[in-house]
Amino acid sequence: MRFFYTLIIIIFISSCSFDDKSGIWKNDNDIIKIKKDSDQFKDFKEISSSYEYFDKEVVFDQKKLIKIPKLVNPTEWKENFYNQNNNFENFKYGFFNKILLKSKKISKYNINDYLLFINDKLILNDEGGNIIIFSIEKNQVITKFNFYKKNYKKFKKDLNLIVENEIIYISDNIGYIYAYNFNKNELVWAKNFKVPFSANLKISENKLFTVDINNTFIILNKETGNIIKQIPTEESLVKKNFKNNLSQNNESILYLNTFGSLYAIDKKTLNIKWFLNLNPSLEANNANTFDANQIINDNDRIIINTNKFTYVIDSKSGSIIFRTNFTSLIKPLIVKDHLYLVSKNDLLISFDLEDGKIIFSHNIKKKITDFLNTKGEQIQLKFLVMANSNLLIFLKNSYVLNFSIEGDLKAVNKLPVKIKTNPIFIDTTMLLADTKKKLFVIN
Repeated sequence: MRFFYTLIIIIFISSCSFDDKSGIWKNDNDIIKIKKDSDQFKDFKEISSSYEYFDKEVVFDQKKLIKIPKLVNPTEWKENFYNQNNNFENFKYGFFNKILLKSKKISKYNINDYLLFINDKLILNDEGGNIIIFSIEKNQVITKFNFYKKNYKKFKKDLNLIVENEIIYISDNIGYIYAYNFNKNELVWAKNFKVPFSANLKISENKLFTVDINNTFIILNKETGNIIKQIPTEESLVKKNFKNNLSQNNESILYLNTFGSLYAIDKKTLNIKWFLNLNPSLEANNANTFDANQIINDNDRIIINTNKFTYVIDSKSGSIIFRTNFTSLIKPLIVKDHLYLVSKNDLLISFDLEDGKIIFSHNIKKKITDFLNTKGEQIQLKFLVMANSNLLIFLKNSYVLNFSIEGDLKAVNKLPVKIKTNPIFIDTTMLLADTKKKLFVIN
């Protein structure tokens, strides 16, 4: 029946719509808008709908003014991807690279990539299933909670966390969803769905949103864990690394499943408003090649960055505004009316979301070699963020490239620690865990 349902949906969609001395080159850890006026989009003449990735360098026009958003100084980081729409802001940061705090080894298990912060407490989890509450003020673990019994001890846990007030909501790759009060150190509720979960969590009012590995969208009452509604969607035939992911705006929960379909679900009525398939091939033997980064959205635009294309989509109607054949291995960034990303062929690209033009496109490896006067080699990307009105590209070998908003390389810095987790920015400092499972506060 599910296969038949999937087939009907597909038919409907088809008809509708870095030098040797510094070590930067080494890893220390071993569309086209649908419009006839093509002159307006002349930069896209080099961009086709084929699978040949865009590889052209575009020089920034110095006459163009790029609006820079105001600096923000977060005191909380409650979700994996910072906020409800998964898009970063312009974070205030000191850039002194001074270690303000260094913890002892936090866990014997590998620490998962995402950190949360609320009420002056850092929240992290590890592959042993431990939820660890760390006090920055005391520089010590104040609580460690493990939900799992002995029969799950050797099982590697992949947990998804979101925090609200004093409650942490957790879903896992075993099939459990549970709520934990970290101030009282007690379990609030737990439910066993017997199907693993594979998406970040979202909260809206009294509702908790998640997705299982069968691509079933699930809405729970966050107070009790009881099911409010389930929405089955197309299921991929082969399970893979790409996870379902969620984002939200004021009106909708946005859900991208592993089949390649994007759904907008009304947060009040919990009904599907529209859906759109972004898989470039609907053939059964190619359906599982789909891959993507996390959904980000801003105002009325949704950005979907897949392994083939980058899409700009109208959040009201689900219509594709632009489709470009540049894409990124890491989550892109919306800054005002511009999209910034690092393409698979190592181009730092700025794209105007209003008129569809490329603002600039710079070869990062060439920028590094010119800046350091060295021979370029392979770089491995980890994280893109905006801080102090500059673009920071974190590499896996713990170097950070500091680009101006116009795409000029201003500095190449090395973090004082070997980074493991994605960093978070709190009160002008940067918090992260290193490869030795120690926590650091840096400024």
